[in-house]
Amino acid sequence: MVWSELDLEGGIRYAIVAVFIVGVRERNPGAMVNAVFSFSGTYVPNILERASGIEFRPWQRVYVGTAMFLHAMGMLGPYDDVWGWDHVTHTLSSSIVSGATFVSAKRRGKEPLPVVFGSIITLGVFWEILEYLIHATADRLGMEPILVFYSKQDTLLDFVFNLVGALLVALFGNRYLANLYESEN
Repeated sequence: MVWSELDLEGGIRYAIVAVFIVGVRERNPGAMVNAVFSFSGTYVPNILERASGIEFRPWQRVYVGTAMFLHAMGMLGPYDDVWGWDHVTHTLSSSIVSGATFVSAKRRGKEPLPVVFGSIITLGVFWEILEYLIHATADRLGMEPILVFYSKQDTLLDFVFNLVGALLVALFGNRYLANLYESEN
């Protein structure tokens, strides 16, 4: 049996639902909330296609879904237990954000690299502050945090792997994302 990309996309969504169910069973609010956001994130390509008339390739949809699944799954323990899990998810997530800014810049006829690196640095700072504030607030209220702040060293590594994702887009964006901006030019 050969799996189509649609089967994979649906399978990824089912896997994220499974993460949500395990989160409920384990009373893990971080897993539940992140599974909901991740599940929603798998529909972003559909929304963008309808809103802007672009067409994602099947592998691009699977890429987005895989990033969403790995993030949600991480909340069940791999972020704490599997070395490098956080690095992989930051690289994947930042490559998606960088890809979106790359495509947006190209569609507007702008040079994409300053936009890509500027946006990933800005959003990375915003994300790390948000992560810290959510964790500190949950700690203060005696609740389980839905995002975890580990350390200053972890924050620095998050920035490094965010830049790795941006660098991958800078190197390969013209080749692998052209279908998302060429029809506009």
